[in-house]
Amino acid sequence: QTKSGYTTLLQPKSYTAAQALKTWQFYALWWIFFTNITCGIGLLAVASPMAQEVAGMTPEAAASMVGIIGLINGGGRIAWSTVSDYIGRRSVYVLFFIIEIAAFYLLAQTTNALLFQILVFVIISCYGGGFSCMPAFLSDLFGVRQLSSIHGIMLTAWALAGIAGPMLLSVIKETTGSYNQTMQVFAGLMSAALLLSVILKVKSTKH
Repeated sequence: QTKSGYTTLLQPKSYTAAQALKTWQFYALWWIFFTNITCGIGLLAVASPMAQEVAGMTPEAAASMVGIIGLINGGGRIAWSTVSDYIGRRSVYVLFFIIEIAAFYLLAQTTNALLFQILVFVIISCYGGGFSCMPAFLSDLFGVRQLSSIHGIMLTAWALAGIAGPMLLSVIKETTGSYNQTMQVFAGLMSAALLLSVILKVKSTKH
């Protein structure tokens, strides 16, 4: 606080895109973003056929579920970004992965149509929330000096995940003949991302 009574705030360092690319935090966050989208978009790709095969839903009910997924995706972006304003972006990403690990694990076990839909909706809400919280997370870590450029580079994770998610799911499904194994693999990927997000939270907070 200054003699005049005004409080002076210590401003965080603002990075250029080139400087951000030299930090381990950027690549940790890139992988976290990539994992969340890979698993989420992989589930989106097979939501309808999986609902029919695993949960015994009719094609009409599965189609209705897919329609609701679109609403949940959008709603999750609003809801989770609001939550992140209160608990912080680091904490909300940790929460994403805790929820998704449990949801993917349970999704691999259930044949109940109602529970199946609830789990899918929960996962998709976290998938959407991952998108909406990312710009603010980047701002927290790297400032706003070249936030647009940094965010643009981060979106390469989305581009690659759009290919990796459906491809990974297809390979595992063809190899094992079951969606259950795929969901377990996704839960494992989420576990690795959870560990990385905890490290990022602890290290970044100390820094």
